[in-house]
Amino acid sequence: MPSPELAVAQAPSRPTRPRRHLPVLAYPLIGMLLVCVVMSFANADFLSVANLLNIVRQVSINGVIAVGMTYVILSGGIDLSVGSILALSGTLTAGLLLAGMSPVLAVAAGLASGVAVGVLNGVLVAYMGMPSIIVTLATMGIARGLALLYTGGYPIDGLPDGFGLLGRGKLLGVPYPVWLMLVVFALAWVLLARTPFGRYVHAIGGNEDATRLSGVRVKRNKLMVYAISGLTAAIAGLVLASRLMSGQPSAGVSFELDAIAAVVIGGTPITGGRGSVIGTLIGALTLGVLNNGLNMMGISPYLQIVIRGVIILFAIYVGRERIRRG
Repeated sequence: MPSPELAVAQAPSRPTRPRRHLPVLAYPLIGMLLVCVVMSFANADFLSVANLLNIVRQVSINGVIAVGMTYVILSGGIDLSVGSILALSGTLTAGLLLAGMSPVLAVAAGLASGVAVGVLNGVLVAYMGMPSIIVTLATMGIARGLALLYTGGYPIDGLPDGFGLLGRGKLLGVPYPVWLMLVVFALAWVLLARTPFGRYVHAIGGNEDATRLSGVRVKRNKLMVYAISGLTAAIAGLVLASRLMSGQPSAGVSFELDAIAAVVIGGTPITGGRGSVIGTLIGALTLGVLNNGLNMMGISPYLQIVIRGVIILFAIYVGRERIRRG
């Protein structure tokens, strides 16, 4: 007769239930819905169609910038130059339009300026091995300085009326900047989720050395990441210049922080390797809802900065815990 110890050892173990985890995007989506619920109770006009359209219009610029920032953070880097690129692109385009250049060529030049700064960032980070935070901090000053030199420190006004259509026009009752943001997000999602390049970006952020040893051209792909970031910042600069009908060399200050916040709140860890542009869209909308709701409640703008900082820290903590628990 077997001993009790042996009988216990031979007894079939009860199957354990697998741990159930919420989908990755569930966390930022639940957070956004909670903020919406709170703001709707705080102000009856929050859920009005006019206010909701105002929110997405305000979100559009930060959302477009955050698309490029998503690529950079996924690859394990950071880009602090996007706000200055926005200013450079907007002022250059405005100046060329005022000089009589064709709108198509002026817009192309503005976009090219953003890509050029992005490529410079990529070369210094990927090919020269310099830290991304230092490189983009330096190019942030360079791009801002070029915008100030080009304008003499003054806004460029008196732009053609047709240029204002991009920032002020509407299609089916929805502002053009919102449609543009959705198109940018859609293209970015396809590139990130349905192409080898997107897989490489995730792999580089997860383990750059292993990705390099597997035969991926890490340097070239990192260069493309920063070029995309420069392009999206330049697009946002054109939208802002069109909305204001002015090229503002001081525009875009601290926009890089809002873009980083949208990416992190959207579930992409600051260490990179995992995340999605859909999460970034949710994060950008969450920030827009928060800013709009706090303004409607009459909260001090200084206190709003504190609240946003606390939310960002909480989002980083949640992301870290989610990764730690697998």
